[in-house]
Formats: sequence, C-alpha cells, structure tokens
Amino acid sequence: MNTSRALRRRSLRPVVVAGATWTAAAAATALTDPGLLAVCLSAAAAIVVALLVRVRHPMLVVVAVGLACAGASAATVSSLVPTREAVAHLHVEGGRHLRVTATVTGHLARSSGGGAWMDASVSFLTAGATAVSGLIPARIGFDPEVLSDVASVGPGSEIVVAGTGIPTDPADRAILALRANEVERASAPEGVWAVFEQLRDGLVASTHGLPQPGAGLIPGLAVGDTSSLDSDTETAMNAASLSHLTAVSGANCALVVGSAFGVLGLCGVRRGVRVVGALIVLAAFVILVTPEPSVVRAAAMSAIALLAVALGRPTIGIAVLAGAVTVLLIADPWLCRSLGFALSAAATAALLVLARPLATGFGRWMPQPLALALAVPTSAQIVCGPLIVLIDPHVPLLGVVANMLADPAAAPATIAGALACIAPVPWLRDGLTALAWIPAAWIAAVARTAAAVPAQNLPWPEGALGAALLAVVGAAIAVAVARPRRVPRLTATATAMVAVLVGVTGATGAVRSVAGPLTVPALWQVAMCDVGQGDATLWRSGSAVALVDTGPDPQPLAECLQTLGIARLDLVVLTHFDEDHVGGSAAVVGRTDLVIHGPLGEAGDRRLLDRFAAGGARLVPATMGMTGTVGGTRWQALGPLPGMESGNAASVAIDVAGEGFPRTVLLGDLGADPQAALLRRVDVPRVEVVKVSHHGSADQDPELYHRLHASIGLIGVGAHNTYGHPTARLLGILKEEATVAARTDTGGLLAVWHDEEGRLSLWRQRGG
Repeated sequence: MNTSRALRRRSLRPVVVAGATWTAAAAATALTDPGLLAVCLSAAAAIVVALLVRVRHPMLVVVAVGLACAGASAATVSSLVPTREAVAHLHVEGGRHLRVTATVTGHLARSSGGGAWMDASVSFLTAGATAVSGLIPARIGFDPEVLSDVASVGPGSEIVVAGTGIPTDPADRAILALRANEVERASAPEGVWAVFEQLRDGLVASTHGLPQPGAGLIPGLAVGDTSSLDSDTETAMNAASLSHLTAVSGANCALVVGSAFGVLGLCGVRRGVRVVGALIVLAAFVILVTPEPSVVRAAAMSAIALLAVALGRPTIGIAVLAGAVTVLLIADPWLCRSLGFALSAAATAALLVLARPLATGFGRWMPQPLALALAVPTSAQIVCGPLIVLIDPHVPLLGVVANMLADPAAAPATIAGALACIAPVPWLRDGLTALAWIPAAWIAAVARTAAAVPAQNLPWPEGALGAALLAVVGAAIAVAVARPRRVPRLTATATAMVAVLVGVTGATGAVRSVAGPLTVPALWQVAMCDVGQGDATLWRSGSAVALVDTGPDPQPLAECLQTLGIARLDLVVLTHFDEDHVGGSAAVVGRTDLVIHGPLGEAGDRRLLDRFAAGGARLVPATMGMTGTVGGTRWQALGPLPGMESGNAASVAIDVAGEGFPRTVLLGDLGADPQAALLRRVDVPRVEVVKVSHHGSADQDPELYHRLHASIGLIGVGAHNTYGHPTARLLGILKEEATVAARTDTGGLLAVWHDEEGRLSLWRQRGG
C-alpha cells in the first residue's frame, strides 16, 4: 500500500511541471516582451539548482525542472519576436497589399461567407519594395472568386498569392494574416503528400452513390474529411456531442491504436511488441490524415493512453501525459490557448483516472461490459464539460447516452473506412466503404434523433462561474457513482446533490418541452425571438406561421420555436444574406415549404439555398410588389428596390395585413437612403407594429417612421453588443412617434397580439 501511495505521489510531480509550463506559456504569449520572462525563469531555475548542491530534497528538483521548462516555453515565444517585429514594421495591417510565398501546412477550412482559410508557413513576404524572409506562421484566407484556383492544394503545396493584410492578435500563433484575392501559383502536393491526398480523394469518391447522411460521415469518421457531410447532420452531431467522431480526435486515434493492439494480441505477440506495433500503425494513420497540429496532439494523447493501459498503471500514464503536455507546450507555447488541446489532455486524464472507478460504481447495477461502456463517455463528459461550457453555455443532457449508442458503431466505421482508404484495388475499396456505411448511417441516425429531442440542451450559466458550477456538479456525480468507502459523509452528500440535480433537471426539461409554450400568451400573432445580435421574427394566422430571418445561430432559434410550440413553417423569408440574418438557417432547413429570399451575393448564399431546396423547400427570389398569403394574412414585398445588389440596402421589406391582425411592416436592414427611396416608390401604410431596421442603428430615415406611425417597434438586438445598438438617435425617433420600443436584449422573447376586445397587447419574456 505504501509503495502504491509513493508511486502516486511521484507521478504527480510531472503534473506540477506541466502546470508551471502551461502558466508560463500563457504569460509569455500575452506579453509584448517575453524575453525578460524567459531570462527570469531561467535564472530562477539556476538558483534552485545551485541550492540543490547543499539541500537535497525531491521538491527542489521538481521546482528546478518546472522553472526550466517554463523558461524554455517562454524562450520559444521570445524566439519569434524578431520575426513578428519585422512583419509589424511592414505595416501590413489596414489592408496593405502583400505578396507571399508559402508552404501549406493545413487543409482548406470553409468559412460562412463562402471563402476558406488555411494554415501556412510563409518563407518570403514583400510589401512594396520591402521584403522579409524566414519561417513566418500565417493564416491565409481566400475570397470565393479565387477559391477554385486553390482547389487542388493541400499540405506540402507551394503557393504564391497576393492580397491584403489583416490585423492579428499578438497572442495568436499566426504572425501574419492575409486575405488573398490573387493566386499567382498553386501547386498540388508532391511526393508522399500527393500519394496520401489521392488516397483520401479515392475514399470520398467511393462514397458517391451511397445513401446520405451515412455516406457523408464515412470520410469524416475515417480520416477527418467532412467535405461531404451535409450541414443538417453536422449540426446534429454538434448538438448530440458527437462532433469528436468526425474530426481526427483522440477517439479516432484510440480506435486505430486499440484495433492494432487487439489484432496483434490475437496473433499471440508479446505485450512490448504489441505496443511498438500499435504505435507504428498510429504514426502511419497520422501521416494518412495529414499531421496537422490537432492531429499530432490527438495521436500523442492516444499513445499515452496506450502506454498506460499496456503498463497496467494509470498513475504512470498520468506522469507520461504530463510529460507530453510539457514537451508540446515548450515546442508550441500557443497550445496553452487552444481549447482543443485542453480538451484532449482532459479527456485523456479522465480515461486514465476516472473511467475505472466509474466503471466499478456502475458495475453494481449493470453488467461489467455495459458499465465500462457507460464509464468512458461519462468520465470524458464530467471532465471536459466545464471547458466546453465556456464557449457554449449549454449542457447536452443526452450527450452521454448518444455517445454510448454511437461509440460502438464508430469503431467498425473508422476501421473499415481507413482500410478502404488504403485499399489497393477499387472493388475492394468500394466494398469496404459499403461496409463502413452501415455503422455510419447508425451514427447519423443517433445524432439526428438526439438533436431532435426537445430541451435536450440545458441552458447553463456563462463564464468562469458556469464552468466552476459544472465542475462541482461533475465531481458530485463522480463521487456518487464511485462511492469511495473512506469518505462516507462525502459520498452521502454527493448522492443527495445528484438526486436534487436530477429532480431540478427533469423539472426544467419538462417546463421547456411541455410547459414552455404555455408561458407565452396563446393569442400571440407577431413574435420576435431573442437570438442575440440578429433578427428572427414570426407572424401567425390560425395554424399557419411565417418566419422572417433566422438570427446568427441555430440553437437560440430552435429554442425559440420550441418555446412557441412551432414544428413547421409555411414560409421563411431571408431578407438578405448577412450572417446575423441567415446564420441560424440550419434550425429550419427541412421544416418549411417556401423560401422567399433577397438578391444573391457570394457563392455561400447559393449553397445555403441549395440546402433549403434539398430539404423540400421551393425557392422564390423576392421582387417589389410580389404578394402571398399565410393563413388569413396577406403579405406584400416592399423591397428590394430594382437593381439592388446583395446587402443591407437590398433587404426584403415585408408588409403583413389581415382581418384582426395587427398590421406589421418588417424593414430588414434597410439604411436611411434605401428607406427614403422606398418612400418615393411605395405608398407606405400606417401600421401597428414595425420591425425596426438594422437592430436600431443610427442609419434611419425619420420620415419613414413618421409615415408608419407604429404603436410598437420591435428591435432584435444582442445584450452588450459592441455596435451601440439600439442607438439614441433611433430611440429618439421612436419616442417622437410615441412608438413603444420593445427590445430583445432587455425583454427577451417578444410577443404582440390583439386581445379579445381588439386592443393591441405587448408581452415581454422578461418583464411581462
């Protein structure tokens, strides 16, 4: 027992070193002059080493190593300062024209605007007559117009592009950010990079013809290629906490390593040889999927888990994990700011430390194999949850269940897909791909089913407080399940906390899914969802419902529709294609019959409409004067004005009227000039409700609001937004017209209706 306890204590020493290195990396990447920090830490390490000559104590060794590693991490940041200063002297910020020669180090990642970004290492940079050479970490973006010119590039490709510089955050790894609008040369990968690129392309091609969405998942599960994955399934995977399966994460690497380890074991190979063989297979898998930083990190964590399992000592695994984290932070200190890196380390630590006690606890109530299957995703959820809630203040209630159902299918899908990728003949590749489709289709079905369950995402407090609260809840769950014998009172307290938590969660879920619609006035006719800094407005007549814009994100819109009890829409109007008006479209794709839209701009606009069409919607471009009906209401498009190009000025303005319905005009994001042009062309009616333009910006025409003379002005605006919306000027215009300003940032969900006596009523979710 004493030997085991001493071993655990020694295994925690590398954790202290890793913590010191992480802290120093965070400080160094935030400082303008990290060299001084590196010198101070190195000097402190030297002093402690000198002290060791006289006082020999294990903790002094830990302190010395920790300070030395921390100083090394700071020195890595400091080594790039001259390059950063040289680039800064070119004054690349503010749109200066640049020409760069670079080597691609990552895959193209599509952006919402239709363009794409990639990581690269710039070797030569010119700005006018000035030039800088060296190895400059960079991020290069490509406008939609030139995207086809780089369609064949991949890791290892040499490119020469020109474009404008973009300001970078000093805390970012990338010293240079460039938006390329001209591609002079873009070569395809060569040598070994070309071979693996062809293998990945062959896998994607072999999925063509297989039913979706399973077919699109296969390349993602096997090699992390999500180019064939449709947006609905991708959204569902995120909502169901299954997105780690479609990225080359620790899960993929662990499946490959575990399979290789198991196959070698069946062949009777000794444990040491099995470990070496599994690591060789892992290295080959990393090269196949491209050794990007995130892939290398995932592989490192999987290798650590393999070593711990092979040695049969999780405590040693923790020491190895801490050592790997330390080395990675010295080589790349900016990892300290990567949530993906933190999640990888946390998930690996959970597997090493928490999975076994949880499996033992679950084993009291269920068969051991099932207990282990439940313990692995539960431990990861408990440890990673507080980190995830920092960027998404929701807790996926069905995340563990979805992982339990999907994880068994991930192994055969990943292995069959990876084997298909390296299959030497087409018929074998196609056969393996078809086999991989079966478990991939199951995973897609699990994701879509879990994502469709009402109230499965529980809202959670934001920021550090929310993370700390979830950490306490996770610890209580772990103690209640594992039930350690040495602390019976703590176990009893944790069990009581979990019981209360289950009761509160169940009640909250019931309120949101069943009683949610009951909290909103049943007679509502016009509603504005609280979707942050964006617009999403509905009107209803009888059982027919129309939605104008979707806000910036699918989740708030989905919650709003759930609260209002809306499952399907008769009409969706996309006034224009800015992200704050169409970013939430995934929540309604496949749930509407008709989409009216403004003028198209970038290629991404067409792709969005294609997704609506694939979901069964009919697409109709808006023209001034066009009309239609929704239930007993009749709507008319007051814009866009003829000849307008895509953007705010081309917003689709809508006039809605009907018997017993509060006449409403929705103005999209029209500015003062388009508003004045609208007045010259249209006999604007007096209304009862106006959806205020552009979230209450100052760019408004007072004459339009005077002509409308609305009783209520609905303003879709995010709390504490950086634009100053709604502006004092707009609020002053509404006050002059005696128009009540109803804002989503202060009132939440808003609803307007005529009561039984015909009076106009306004309800605010916050404030009544």
